[in-house]
Amino acid sequence: MAILAVNAGSSSLKFSMHPLAAGQVQASVLSGNIEGLEPGGKPVMGWRFQGKAQQQALPVDGSGGDSFAQALRSLRDLLATLPGVPSIEAVAHRVVHGGQIYRASVVVDDTVLENLSSLNSLAPLHQPHNVEGIRAFRAAFAELPQIACFDTAFHATLAEVDYAFALPQELSAQGVRRYGFHGLSYQFVMASLLQHTPRANGRVLMAHLGNGASLCAATEGKSRATTMGFSALDGLMMGTRTGTLDAGVLLYLLEQGWDHKRLQKLLYKQSGLLGVSGISADMRTLRADGSANAQKAIAQFTHRVVRETGALTACIGGLDVLAFSGGIGEHDAALRQDVCNALGYLGVAVDAALNQQATGDVAMAIHAPGSAVEVWVIPTDEGVVAAREAARLIAT
Repeated sequence: MAILAVNAGSSSLKFSMHPLAAGQVQASVLSGNIEGLEPGGKPVMGWRFQGKAQQQALPVDGSGGDSFAQALRSLRDLLATLPGVPSIEAVAHRVVHGGQIYRASVVVDDTVLENLSSLNSLAPLHQPHNVEGIRAFRAAFAELPQIACFDTAFHATLAEVDYAFALPQELSAQGVRRYGFHGLSYQFVMASLLQHTPRANGRVLMAHLGNGASLCAATEGKSRATTMGFSALDGLMMGTRTGTLDAGVLLYLLEQGWDHKRLQKLLYKQSGLLGVSGISADMRTLRADGSANAQKAIAQFTHRVVRETGALTACIGGLDVLAFSGGIGEHDAALRQDVCNALGYLGVAVDAALNQQATGDVAMAIHAPGSAVEVWVIPTDEGVVAAREAARLIAT
């Protein structure tokens, strides 16, 4: 038996299959991505199985039918034809927001779907597509339980002094508060650190750096403070998102005649690395570009990581372990070096050679001998965390 872990986006679907052995979730035996699911797109499914990567174009219904539903039929056909693929016992969905309602993973029913849909405005780029993905899987894999696994759940341990905003109580009662995100990634990174070093029970800062970016400070393996808040806009500068922004800027733009749609596009899609550089949201492209604007964007991104690290480190009274994950955190050695150099006042010292060797393939320590803080690169795997959550629920 196996768990199918999925992450549905606006125009793509990521999937991975995790076998169960003696009730324990194993590493994926099949992983892939379906892209081009937007209206008018040309859907393509790529997958890796038994060490080989393959790809195929998917049929397009000329009648204008649901491309996501068609893609799931193709996925189901693939699972039925690959040799030795175990049967699926449940589908685990990454869902960005659980709100105040869901503080742990849950088996999906009609009520759960309705509740999750009510949170769409809190994460407009992710939540609606997560919910529609669950609906599509309930139709295509109707015989299987669907499990919702929340990016906010890991941060359920935040104290009120950290999650509460300085707003009137009636707004707090409506759920206007800090939630935190990237929880599935942090859950994986923390579990990995606990396996590798006893210091992970102490004061840990995890940096999930990618197109979406955030930091999480933890003690005793639990989230104590994080940079993302009510939405996935707060905190660090990101690929196309602003990160922390003075609310007065929004008031100013409203006075200039900006409407909700234009503001949302600015905040989520036109800012961050892309907005500052005017070139790209991809750190690799900016590194290769080398122009003044590219360097400006990289420097600003790095500065925000360093600045927010100081704030979160203060919340947990110091630092024992620093861990990098995410597409940038795992693969950009220059950024890791610059961040660690800036954190030298905390006793962070990185070994330059080890840092260059860390490519995000395996968990690896990169701190120098004598460093007061251990520094790790941990390749994250949100799919296996979701699969573990699903296995736990169906077992009980």
